Amino acid sequence: MGSFFTIDTEYADLKQVASAYLIEEEGHGIVIETNTTHAIPKILSVMENHQIDVNCIDYIIVTHVHLDHAGGAWYLLEKCPNAVLLAHPKTAKHLIDPSLLIKSATSVYGKENFQKLYGEIRPIPKERVRVMEHREFLDWRSHSFEFIYTKGHANHHFCIYDKKLNGIFTGDSFGISYPHLENGKSFIFPTTTPTDFDAKEAIHSIDLILGTGANLCYLTHFGPIQNVNHWARNLKKGLQLCHDAMLDLKNIPKENRLPFMESKVKEMMQILADDNEVSLTDKDWALLRLDVNLNAQGLVYAYEKSEKHS
Repeated sequence: MGSFFTIDTEYADLKQVASAYLIEEEGHGIVIETNTTHAIPKILSVMENHQIDVNCIDYIIVTHVHLDHAGGAWYLLEKCPNAVLLAHPKTAKHLIDPSLLIKSATSVYGKENFQKLYGEIRPIPKERVRVMEHREFLDWRSHSFEFIYTKGHANHHFCIYDKKLNGIFTGDSFGISYPHLENGKSFIFPTTTPTDFDAKEAIHSIDLILGTGANLCYLTHFGPIQNVNHWARNLKKGLQLCHDAMLDLKNIPKENRLPFMESKVKEMMQILADDNEVSLTDKDWALLRLDVNLNAQGLVYAYEKSEKHS
Protein backbone atom coordinates (compact mmCIF):
# COMPACT_ATOMS: atom_id res chain seq x y z
CA MET A 1 0.00 0.00 0.00
CA GLY A 2 2.85 2.39 0.70
CA SER A 3 3.05 5.24 3.18
CA PHE A 4 2.72 9.01 3.11
CA PHE A 5 4.23 11.46 5.57
CA THR A 6 3.81 15.20 6.12
CA ILE A 7 7.02 16.41 7.77
CA ASP A 8 7.12 19.61 9.80
CA THR A 9 10.46 21.17 8.83
CA GLU A 10 10.16 23.76 11.63
CA TYR A 11 11.28 26.61 9.41
CA ALA A 12 12.79 29.49 11.44
CA ASP A 13 12.17 27.36 14.55
CA LEU A 14 8.40 27.67 14.10
CA LYS A 15 5.98 24.74 14.21
CA GLN A 16 3.61 24.02 11.30
CA VAL A 17 4.87 26.81 9.07
CA ALA A 18 6.63 24.78 6.34
CA SER A 19 6.36 21.14 5.36
CA ALA A 20 8.10 18.52 3.27
CA TYR A 21 6.41 15.36 2.02
CA LEU A 22 7.69 11.79 1.88
CA ILE A 23 6.05 9.09 -0.23
CA GLU A 24 7.15 5.48 0.31
CA GLU A 25 6.41 2.48 -1.90
CA GLU A 26 8.01 -0.96 -1.46
CA GLY A 27 10.87 0.50 0.56
CA HIS A 28 11.63 3.21 -1.99
CA GLY A 29 10.88 6.89 -1.53
CA ILE A 30 10.34 10.32 -3.01
CA VAL A 31 10.78 13.56 -1.05
CA ILE A 32 8.89 16.66 -2.18
CA GLU A 33 10.29 19.98 -0.90
CA THR A 34 13.36 20.13 1.34
CA ASN A 35 13.05 23.47 3.14
CA THR A 36 16.49 24.65 4.34
CA THR A 37 19.70 22.83 5.20
CA HIS A 38 18.59 22.95 8.85
CA ALA A 39 15.52 20.85 7.97
CA ILE A 40 17.37 17.88 6.49
CA PRO A 41 18.05 16.12 9.84
CA LYS A 42 14.28 16.23 10.50
CA ILE A 43 13.53 14.62 7.13
CA LEU A 44 16.22 11.98 7.68
CA SER A 45 14.85 11.26 11.14
CA VAL A 46 11.39 10.47 9.71
CA MET A 47 13.01 8.17 7.15
CA GLU A 48 15.01 6.39 9.85
CA ASN A 49 12.00 6.03 12.15
CA HIS A 50 10.05 4.35 9.35
CA GLN A 51 12.98 2.24 8.14
CA ILE A 52 13.31 3.92 4.76
CA ASP A 53 16.90 3.53 3.56
CA VAL A 54 18.58 6.72 2.31
CA ASN A 55 19.99 4.62 -0.54
CA CYS A 56 16.41 3.92 -1.66
CA ILE A 57 15.32 7.51 -2.12
CA ASP A 58 14.84 7.70 -5.88
CA TYR A 59 13.81 11.31 -6.40
CA ILE A 60 13.87 14.64 -4.58
CA ILE A 61 11.50 17.26 -6.00
CA VAL A 62 11.37 21.00 -5.31
CA THR A 63 8.53 23.18 -6.57
CA HIS A 64 10.73 26.28 -7.02
CA VAL A 65 14.05 27.73 -6.01
CA HIS A 66 13.03 29.88 -3.03
CA LEU A 67 15.20 28.80 -0.13
CA ASP A 68 12.35 27.79 2.20
CA HIS A 69 11.54 25.17 -0.45
CA ALA A 70 14.87 24.21 -2.02
CA GLY A 71 17.68 25.50 0.20
CA GLY A 72 18.39 22.06 1.65
CA ALA A 73 18.22 20.13 -1.65
CA TRP A 74 22.00 19.84 -2.00
CA TYR A 75 22.34 18.39 1.51
CA LEU A 76 19.54 15.85 1.13
CA LEU A 77 21.04 14.74 -2.20
CA GLU A 78 24.38 14.29 -0.42
CA LYS A 79 22.69 12.08 2.18
CA CYS A 80 20.67 10.14 -0.44
CA PRO A 81 23.38 9.09 -2.95
CA ASN A 82 21.07 7.45 -5.49
CA ALA A 83 18.47 10.22 -5.65
CA VAL A 84 17.92 12.51 -8.65
CA LEU A 85 16.66 16.06 -8.19
CA LEU A 86 13.63 16.98 -10.33
CA ALA A 87 13.24 20.70 -10.95
CA HIS A 88 11.94 23.44 -13.21
CA PRO A 89 14.68 24.46 -15.69
CA LYS A 90 15.18 27.88 -14.08
CA THR A 91 15.28 26.29 -10.62
CA ALA A 92 17.79 23.68 -11.79
CA LYS A 93 20.10 26.40 -13.12
CA HIS A 94 20.26 28.19 -9.76
CA LEU A 95 20.71 25.02 -7.71
CA ILE A 96 23.57 23.81 -9.92
CA ASP A 97 25.19 27.21 -9.43
CA PRO A 98 23.69 28.84 -6.31
CA SER A 99 26.09 31.80 -6.22
CA LEU A 100 23.45 34.35 -7.26
CA LEU A 101 20.92 32.88 -4.81
CA ILE A 102 23.39 33.16 -1.96
CA LYS A 103 24.46 36.67 -2.94
CA SER A 104 20.88 37.90 -3.23
CA ALA A 105 19.68 36.34 0.04
CA THR A 106 22.77 37.48 1.93
CA SER A 107 22.25 41.06 0.75
CA VAL A 108 18.68 40.94 2.08
CA TYR A 109 19.28 39.15 5.40
CA GLY A 110 22.97 39.79 6.15
CA LYS A 111 25.49 36.97 6.64
CA GLU A 112 24.54 36.15 10.21
CA ASN A 113 20.79 35.97 9.62
CA PHE A 114 21.31 34.10 6.35
CA GLN A 115 23.25 31.40 8.21
CA LYS A 116 20.63 31.28 10.94
CA LEU A 117 17.74 30.89 8.50
CA TYR A 118 19.27 28.78 5.73
CA GLY A 119 22.64 27.39 6.74
CA GLU A 120 25.19 26.40 4.15
CA ILE A 121 24.24 26.04 0.48
CA ARG A 122 26.48 24.15 -1.94
CA PRO A 123 26.28 23.54 -5.72
CA ILE A 124 24.48 20.41 -6.89
CA PRO A 125 26.30 18.33 -9.54
CA LYS A 126 24.61 18.77 -12.90
CA GLU A 127 24.44 15.03 -13.51
CA ARG A 128 22.19 14.61 -10.47
CA VAL A 129 19.55 17.04 -11.76
CA ARG A 130 16.75 16.27 -14.19
CA VAL A 131 14.70 19.11 -15.65
CA MET A 132 10.97 18.44 -15.90
CA GLU A 133 9.05 20.13 -18.70
CA HIS A 134 5.51 21.50 -18.57
CA ARG A 135 2.98 18.64 -18.68
CA GLU A 136 5.72 16.02 -18.51
CA PHE A 137 4.85 12.76 -16.73
CA LEU A 138 6.91 10.58 -14.42
CA ASP A 139 5.79 7.04 -13.64
CA TRP A 140 7.20 5.78 -10.34
CA ARG A 141 6.08 2.54 -8.70
CA SER A 142 2.26 2.78 -8.65
CA HIS A 143 2.24 6.59 -8.94
CA SER A 144 1.99 8.78 -12.01
CA PHE A 145 3.17 12.36 -11.52
CA GLU A 146 2.37 15.25 -13.86
CA PHE A 147 4.48 18.41 -13.70
CA ILE A 148 2.57 21.63 -14.35
CA TYR A 149 4.25 25.02 -14.69
CA THR A 150 2.47 27.58 -12.51
CA LYS A 151 3.63 31.18 -12.78
CA GLY A 152 2.34 34.00 -10.62
CA HIS A 153 4.17 33.46 -7.36
CA ALA A 154 7.43 32.79 -9.21
CA ASN A 155 8.31 32.23 -12.87
CA HIS A 156 10.39 29.15 -11.97
CA HIS A 157 7.56 27.29 -10.22
CA PHE A 158 5.80 24.02 -10.96
CA CYS A 159 3.21 21.91 -9.18
CA ILE A 160 3.13 18.12 -9.13
CA TYR A 161 -0.15 16.25 -9.59
CA ASP A 162 -0.17 12.69 -8.24
CA LYS A 163 -2.85 10.67 -10.01
CA LYS A 164 -2.82 7.87 -7.40
CA LEU A 165 -3.43 10.26 -4.50
CA ASN A 166 -5.62 12.55 -6.64
CA GLY A 167 -3.68 15.30 -4.91
CA ILE A 168 -1.40 18.09 -6.08
CA PHE A 169 1.74 19.43 -4.40
CA THR A 170 1.27 23.15 -4.85
CA GLY A 171 4.38 24.81 -3.40
CA ASP A 172 3.29 28.45 -3.10
CA SER A 173 0.85 28.48 -6.05
CA PHE A 174 -2.19 27.67 -3.87
CA GLY A 175 -1.43 30.05 -1.06
CA ILE A 176 -0.74 29.67 2.64
CA SER A 177 -2.97 28.15 5.32
CA TYR A 178 -1.59 27.81 8.82
CA PRO A 179 -3.42 25.08 10.77
CA HIS A 180 -2.61 26.37 14.26
CA LEU A 181 -4.40 29.66 14.61
CA GLU A 182 -5.79 30.45 18.04
CA ASN A 183 -9.38 29.30 17.46
CA GLY A 184 -8.44 26.20 15.48
CA LYS A 185 -10.20 27.34 12.30
CA SER A 186 -8.43 27.79 8.98
CA PHE A 187 -8.32 30.39 6.29
CA ILE A 188 -6.11 30.72 3.25
CA PHE A 189 -4.36 33.68 1.66
CA PRO A 190 -2.17 34.17 -1.42
CA THR A 191 1.57 34.67 -1.20
CA THR A 192 2.84 37.60 -3.29
CA THR A 193 6.47 37.77 -2.22
CA PRO A 194 9.21 39.35 -4.40
CA THR A 195 10.32 39.26 -7.15
CA ASP A 196 8.09 37.62 -9.76
CA PHE A 197 4.54 38.21 -8.53
CA ASP A 198 1.95 38.50 -11.30
CA ALA A 199 -1.72 38.53 -10.23
CA LYS A 200 -3.08 37.45 -13.64
CA GLU A 201 -0.68 34.50 -13.83
CA ALA A 202 -1.39 33.59 -10.19
CA ILE A 203 -5.12 33.34 -10.92
CA HIS A 204 -4.38 31.28 -14.06
CA SER A 205 -2.23 28.95 -11.94
CA ILE A 206 -5.18 28.33 -9.60
CA ASP A 207 -7.25 27.36 -12.64
CA LEU A 208 -4.51 24.97 -13.78
CA ILE A 209 -4.53 23.36 -10.32
CA LEU A 210 -8.34 23.03 -10.37
CA GLY A 211 -8.11 21.58 -13.87
CA THR A 212 -6.35 18.49 -12.57
CA GLY A 213 -9.48 17.50 -10.63
CA ALA A 214 -7.41 17.01 -7.48
CA ASN A 215 -9.43 16.77 -4.29
CA LEU A 216 -6.41 17.52 -2.09
CA CYS A 217 -3.83 20.26 -2.22
CA TYR A 218 -0.56 19.56 -0.41
CA LEU A 219 0.59 23.04 0.59
CA THR A 220 4.18 23.67 1.57
CA HIS A 221 2.80 26.23 4.04
CA PHE A 222 1.28 24.09 5.60
CA GLY A 223 0.02 20.56 5.05
CA PRO A 224 -2.84 18.93 3.09
CA ILE A 225 -6.16 20.76 2.60
CA GLN A 226 -9.48 19.63 1.19
CA ASN A 227 -12.44 21.71 -0.11
CA VAL A 228 -10.22 22.77 -2.99
CA ASN A 229 -12.89 24.73 -4.89
CA HIS A 230 -13.84 26.74 -1.81
CA TRP A 231 -10.24 27.70 -1.09
CA ALA A 232 -9.67 28.54 -4.76
CA ARG A 233 -12.48 31.12 -4.57
CA ASN A 234 -10.88 32.59 -1.45
CA LEU A 235 -7.49 32.83 -3.12
CA LYS A 236 -8.89 34.49 -6.24
CA LYS A 237 -10.67 37.04 -4.06
CA GLY A 238 -7.43 37.73 -2.19
CA LEU A 239 -5.47 38.08 -5.43
CA GLN A 240 -8.03 40.52 -6.83
CA LEU A 241 -7.76 42.60 -3.64
CA CYS A 242 -3.97 42.60 -4.05
CA HIS A 243 -4.27 43.66 -7.68
CA ASP A 244 -6.64 46.49 -6.78
CA ALA A 245 -4.27 47.67 -4.03
CA MET A 246 -1.41 47.76 -6.55
CA LEU A 247 -3.43 50.11 -8.75
CA ASP A 248 -3.82 52.48 -5.79
CA LEU A 249 -0.04 52.83 -5.52
CA LYS A 250 0.07 55.38 -8.34
CA ASN A 251 -1.34 57.93 -5.89
CA ILE A 252 1.04 57.03 -3.04
CA PRO A 253 4.48 58.67 -2.62
CA LYS A 254 7.27 56.14 -3.08
CA GLU A 255 8.46 56.37 0.55
CA ASN A 256 4.94 55.55 1.79
CA ARG A 257 4.23 52.64 -0.53
CA LEU A 258 5.44 49.80 1.70
CA PRO A 259 3.48 50.83 4.85
CA PHE A 260 0.43 51.54 2.67
CA MET A 261 0.67 48.10 1.09
CA GLU A 262 1.21 46.40 4.45
CA SER A 263 -2.08 47.93 5.60
CA LYS A 264 -3.79 46.65 2.42
CA VAL A 265 -2.35 43.14 2.84
CA LYS A 266 -3.59 43.06 6.45
CA GLU A 267 -6.99 44.20 5.23
CA MET A 268 -7.01 41.42 2.60
CA MET A 269 -6.12 38.80 5.20
CA GLN A 270 -8.78 40.10 7.57
CA ILE A 271 -11.45 39.92 4.86
CA LEU A 272 -10.52 36.31 4.02
CA ALA A 273 -10.44 35.41 7.73
CA ASP A 274 -13.89 36.99 8.26
CA ASP A 275 -15.25 35.07 5.27
CA ASN A 276 -14.29 31.85 7.08
CA GLU A 277 -15.36 32.98 10.56
CA VAL A 278 -11.78 33.07 11.77
CA SER A 279 -11.10 35.52 14.59
CA LEU A 280 -7.46 36.57 14.41
CA THR A 281 -5.87 37.30 17.78
CA ASP A 282 -2.81 39.42 18.54
CA LYS A 283 -0.83 36.18 18.68
CA ASP A 284 -2.06 35.23 15.20
CA TRP A 285 -1.07 38.63 13.80
CA ALA A 286 2.38 38.20 15.36
CA LEU A 287 2.73 34.96 13.38
CA LEU A 288 1.44 36.65 10.23
CA ARG A 289 3.69 39.72 10.56
CA LEU A 290 6.42 38.35 8.29
CA ASP A 291 3.89 37.28 5.62
CA VAL A 292 2.31 40.74 5.72
CA ASN A 293 5.69 42.38 5.17
CA LEU A 294 6.91 40.00 2.44
CA ASN A 295 3.60 40.09 0.57
CA ALA A 296 3.62 43.89 0.67
CA GLN A 297 7.21 44.01 -0.57
CA GLY A 298 6.28 41.75 -3.48
CA LEU A 299 3.31 43.89 -4.47
CA VAL A 300 5.29 47.13 -4.34
CA TYR A 301 8.11 45.52 -6.33
CA ALA A 302 5.68 44.22 -8.97
CA TYR A 303 4.03 47.63 -9.30
CA GLU A 304 7.32 49.50 -9.62
CA LYS A 305 8.59 46.97 -12.17
CA SER A 306 5.46 47.46 -14.27
CA GLU A 307 5.79 51.22 -13.88
CA LYS A 308 9.28 51.09 -15.39
CA HIS A 309 8.04 49.13 -18.40
CA SER A 310 4.97 51.28 -19.05
